Order: sequence, then structure tokens, then C-alpha cells
Amino acid sequence: KKATKAKSQVVMRNKIIMFTVMMVFVALSSCKQKDAPSDEERVSNAKTPVYVTGVQTTSMDENIELRATSQFQKKVTVKANATGYIDNVTINIGDEVTLGEVLFTLKTKEASAISNQKTTSDTSLNFSGILKIKAQKAGIITTLDHQKGDYVQDGDQLGIISERNSFVFILDVPFELHQYVKAGTECLVIFPDDMAMKGVVKYAMPSVDAVAQTQSFVITLYGNHNLPENLIAKVRIKKSTKDKAQVLAKSTIMADETETQFWIMKLINDSIAIKVPVKKGIEADDQVEIIEPKFTKDDRIIYKGNYGLGDTAKVSIQNEGGER
Repeated sequence: KKATKAKSQVVMRNKIIMFTVMMVFVALSSCKQKDAPSDEERVSNAKTPVYVTGVQTTSMDENIELRATSQFQKKVTVKANATGYIDNVTINIGDEVTLGEVLFTLKTKEASAISNQKTTSDTSLNFSGILKIKAQKAGIITTLDHQKGDYVQDGDQLGIISERNSFVFILDVPFELHQYVKAGTECLVIFPDDMAMKGVVKYAMPSVDAVAQTQSFVITLYGNHNLPENLIAKVRIKKSTKDKAQVLAKSTIMADETETQFWIMKLINDSIAIKVPVKKGIEADDQVEIIEPKFTKDDRIIYKGNYGLGDTAKVSIQNEGGER
């Protein structure tokens, strides 16, 4: 009996120990689960890295931008001065020529016929019949219609010389904007490679396109240039100037799908940004005037990392203390 009793006590003690170990394990597990954040908590605590900038107050120009095409206004036609064959061509398209320079030599039809019939013993038919065709103006060869050996008649066009000093841009202006474009108005001509040159409006053409209702203006460039004909460029003309405009970078402005509503993300402290609707004004290059609301110089506006943020978002400032 004593042995049975002792055995029962040992079994009971082992059960108590096992129960105690299990309870401790459960308690530790529950504490660990309680301390570890859930997936939802981790998402809600996530912060978007952003870069911030500030508002600037500066003068701002409102411009209009229109397309213009280059052309040579003065062109001289080089013509054959007799009927015959082109004996030699001394020029190529794009060559610069001077006044009086020989461009073509032409062998008359009669001289060509005689040279085919004469013999070496017959000296009575020594007639070259070679005529020189010279440049009547200095300029650049923009058209070449005939080559050596071609048969031409008197008065046929052989080529065209375009005068360098007649190079202009023709600007087509919608008539409702003609009050901003007048003779003497300075402008900026921007080429497809982003190079820009200053120019001035010389005069307006005396007619309006019947279909497009645009009026053409002639623009000349300042300084030396060597540009081709039929080059399409943008012409920027100042429409008005606004002093002390409240300006933000374009990258700070967000818009809806229809681009009728605009807003920025403004920080209210070091970790929270809120959506603030804005009213835009003048736009120039990478800057936008903000008409409403009025900001202070201490306001921090997100210019990078703002895409897709909600009305209120947790953020992490990356350039704090750096460039704004």
C-alpha cells in the first residue's frame, strides 16, 4: 500500500509540473503575440518617403507660344540664256555664292551641232559657243534643277539663289491674339533642339487666312545664324507680367482625371501631410502661380513622393534641413 501511495504521489507531482510548464508556455506565447504588431498595424504605421520645398514670391511673365516656319523671302531664279546643253556645273545645293560667280557653262545648240560635224582639217568652223551663266545675287543655292549634259531651252530655270539676309520666320497668329503681337515686339524663338535666339516682329502681313482666321507676322532674328528653310520653331511672346506672384514648382501640383481640380500636399508636422485644394494662375516653364490659398514662407509642400497620397498621409521627410 505504501508503494502504491508513493507511486500515486509521483504521478500527481509530474502532472502538476507538466501543467505548470504548459501554463507558463501559454502565458509567454500570449505576451509575445500581444507585443508583436499585426499586419494592419504595420501598414498603418508605414510612412511614405517625400521631399519638400517652399513657396517663392517673385515676378512672373505670362506668355503665349505659337509656331513659326522659317523661309527666305528673297529668291533669285537662275535661268538659261540660250538653248543648248549644260556643259559644266560648278555649284551644289547649299553652296554659298557671290555676285558674279560663274554657276553654269552652257554650250549652244548650234555650237554643239558644228562640233559634231567639223573635221580636224577644217578650221573655218572653229566656234566654241560656250556661254557663262553667273550669279545675279549673293546667297545660298537652295534649288538645283539641271546637271551637266541636260538639254535646256532659253529661259529655263536652272536653280534658285536665296539671299541670306532675307531669312525670316513666319508666325501665324490667331486673330484674337493679334493685340499682343505688333511691329517691334520682342520674342524668343525656340528651336527643336531647345536652342533659343532672340528675335523681333518686323511687320504684319496685310491679310488673314480665310479658313484658319490667322494673320501672318514676319520675325527676324538678332545676331548671326545659319539656319535652314522650312524649320518649325516655337515663338514665345510676353503677354503680361505679374509682380510678387506666389509660385510653386509644377511637380507639387496634383490634378484629377479631368484636370479641373488641383491640390497640393502640405505638411502639418514632421510626419503628417494633408491635401490642400489650390487655384492656379500663370504657368511658365516649370513654375505655377498659386492664387489661392495664401501660404507662408515656413509652409512645407511635397514636390516628390506626393503621387497617390491620400487626403491625410504619414510621411518621412528625406531632405529636411537640405535644399528646399
